Amino acid sequence: MDAQAFPHRSYLRNAWYAAFWAQDLPSGKPTARTILNEPIVFFRKADGTVAALTDRCAHRFAPLSMGEVLPGDRIACPYHGLQFGADGACVHNPHGTGVIPTAARVRSYPVVQKHSVLWIWMGDKPADPSAIPDYSCFDDVDPVQVTQRDYLQMKASCELVMNNLLDTSHTSYLHKGILGGGDTVVAETRVQELEGAVTISRISQNSEIPSMYRELTPSDIQRTTKWNVIRWNAPSSILIQGGVGGPGADPSKGYGYDGVHLLTPETDRTMHYHFAAVRWNLITDDAEENERLRLWISKMRRFAFAEQDAPVIEAQQRAIDAAGPALRPVPLSIDGGLVRCSRMLDRLLKEEAQQTP
Repeated sequence: MDAQAFPHRSYLRNAWYAAFWAQDLPSGKPTARTILNEPIVFFRKADGTVAALTDRCAHRFAPLSMGEVLPGDRIACPYHGLQFGADGACVHNPHGTGVIPTAARVRSYPVVQKHSVLWIWMGDKPADPSAIPDYSCFDDVDPVQVTQRDYLQMKASCELVMNNLLDTSHTSYLHKGILGGGDTVVAETRVQELEGAVTISRISQNSEIPSMYRELTPSDIQRTTKWNVIRWNAPSSILIQGGVGGPGADPSKGYGYDGVHLLTPETDRTMHYHFAAVRWNLITDDAEENERLRLWISKMRRFAFAEQDAPVIEAQQRAIDAAGPALRPVPLSIDGGLVRCSRMLDRLLKEEAQQTP
């Protein structure tokens, strides 16, 4: 990754991060999640929208997530019963005269539900919902085309997982036969930088169809073009359009899916990984067969990430930690996209630091 020390230990704060799949946050129950090293409690308000507060009572710092959600969009501390509103202000003190100290408040965070994801804004600048990355592939699509909205907590830095996804050349080795193979090592790669985003295209010609795509492709197609078009949105949201077939690698003529990868740092060495896929150009209208394929893709993708990627990346994290001083990776030609993303992230971090009073 360029000529810089590795890994990073700074986080872009004025940005949106995936906190949960919207379906995974229940009503009437506080749920704890650490994001960017900050403990946060989430709960649904009466109208279904979501409140997010620092998970630490202002009194004696007990976790609010161990308390309960009360009518009026309040959360009660389990230790001494102070109640906090969705804006973080203490609204009830059951002790003494009931006077509420001015300092009795906790930080609140903006949360927006969009594209079936709950996004949280961690910075101090006004939250901009228009800056949420485009995952409209989830919107207005037949549910049978959407795989399980899945989740992993990984014992590695967000940066290591991001680098794994930005360099799909590893699929020829770590996911051999499933997502790549020996004839996908050689590929035409293009990198394009956009405002707040980078796209990395990797195209292999005359390739054998990996098993992940075999059942999504007409049986008369044997060898074909295989491509991945990766869109990275700062700081850590990724969409990988993966497919096979189609003249000139035109996705509209091919078969595959949009792979959604939402990466959120938990701590410096752990992260939240939300992933799903949306299939396109279905080769059959049979509902039972499409449901079978939906479940099969869900299972195979989880296997690839949980049983193949995760052990290597977590071991990579341990090796980096054991090395002591900051490491400097030896760059290869396949790292061009990673370098562009890293440089953009460095620039955004520098700009944010300069704007902080």
